Amino acid sequence: MPKTKSHSGAKKRFRVTGTGKVMRRRAHRAHYNEHKSSRVTRRLDGVVELAKGDGKNVKKLLRK
Repeated sequence: MPKTKSHSGAKKRFRVTGTGKVMRRRAHRAHYNEHKSSRVTRRLDGVVELAKGDGKNVKKLLRK
């Protein structure tokens, strides 16, 4: 049986922590940031945990 390949798009967007949580970036931070208030861009900063149901699907895509 050949090795299963992990999904290239998912590899670039998600990462799995040591405890198994799937982390993602927040949306709406890519461009047009000069039109958004500093308060909004700060709120959208950092990474957050993906919803549990979605995390299950992403883990399937990321399997090695």
